[in-house]
Amino acid sequence: MSDHADLCETHPSRRRILGTAGALFAWSAIPRTATAAPGARDARLVVVVLRGALDGLSAVAPLGDPAYADLRPGIALTRDGPGAALPLDGFFALHPALPTFARLYAARQALVVHACATGYRERSHFDGQDVLESGQPGPGHTASGWLNRLVAALPAGEGIAPRTALGVGVVPPLILRGPAPVLGWAPPRMPRASDELARRVLALYEAGDPALAASLARGLDVDALAKGGSKEGGPKEAGGLRGLAEGAARLVAADDGPRIAALALDGWDTHANEGGATGRLAGLLGGLDGVFSAFAEVLAPRWADTAILVVTEFGRTARVNGTTGTDHGTGTVAFLLGGAVRGGRVLADWPGLAPAQLHQGRDLAPTTDLRAVAKGLAADLFGLSPAVLARSVFPGTEALRPVGGLVV
Repeated sequence: MSDHADLCETHPSRRRILGTAGALFAWSAIPRTATAAPGARDARLVVVVLRGALDGLSAVAPLGDPAYADLRPGIALTRDGPGAALPLDGFFALHPALPTFARLYAARQALVVHACATGYRERSHFDGQDVLESGQPGPGHTASGWLNRLVAALPAGEGIAPRTALGVGVVPPLILRGPAPVLGWAPPRMPRASDELARRVLALYEAGDPALAASLARGLDVDALAKGGSKEGGPKEAGGLRGLAEGAARLVAADDGPRIAALALDGWDTHANEGGATGRLAGLLGGLDGVFSAFAEVLAPRWADTAILVVTEFGRTARVNGTTGTDHGTGTVAFLLGGAVRGGRVLADWPGLAPAQLHQGRDLAPTTDLRAVAKGLAADLFGLSPAVLARSVFPGTEALRPVGGLVV
């Protein structure tokens, strides 16, 4: 596990920095000859967790369902007019704040899984997130996350770097906690020190504390790579979500970098003033689209072998509430994009939005298990068998078959 302490925190102790070295600075220990085994795909998998419950019926609107518009006065998307939804397949349309995803979909490098959910059927954010990220059948199992267990289950191949993953953010998301080593990186919360100051501090440590000097040097190397330059200076960094995505993408794209990464984005709980084509949700989706754009641009040399999975703990109610928002629901959407993705389609066993078709009379009924999607990706990208996936990655899912055909 990693200690994602911010390297720029005020008055960091020597013990804190050295403790972090085992994970964040372990980068330099990865062999610089890291490549996939001969004939194997050198795949990258990035999982983005949207915490707060994404409204899948607004992100990807079922405009072809006759009940949709009446359920959502004030927030329903439309085919025409200002802020028209972006057509996908004639039945579903994409929120207009997602043009990058629409472009990738048209290029057959992105797909949507609709009416999906984990096996969790209650509506607690905390329990729902635990189930989503732990990969366990129910809440309360937080010792490890399914993506960490996936890393631990990867077979050791010739020339492959030590099995490790990248956790983006100050706190490692549950999905990456566990026995497999995790590299941690987060943009600093304070302005970075100048290169000259960094060199002087490094020189001081080299004279009096070689262990701390080695840790600092490795951390500077990681940070330089995330910035897209060298310690001598690089291009100006982007801020916000895009800057976060660009830094993570540079680390994942590196020849000797982690092949698996995860980041969590908060703020998707839209109980009030959710908005339709414009408004609060549109702003959140626009930020997510910027993340998609950053990954596609920075990972371009690795794009053909990259898959990005975007998931959320559950969906939101089919009906709009009294504050022009939506409440905690069940079924929602997952996004899958990347050059390795067999895209240009919406995967949905559509349950319908008529009153009798809603889950408990209020929610989009889930018909696809997210764990089956994740299992299909793991099988196709990394060659993990159904037995290993059911035993080690998603315990208790022997009867849940991986979704096939997600990867080209």
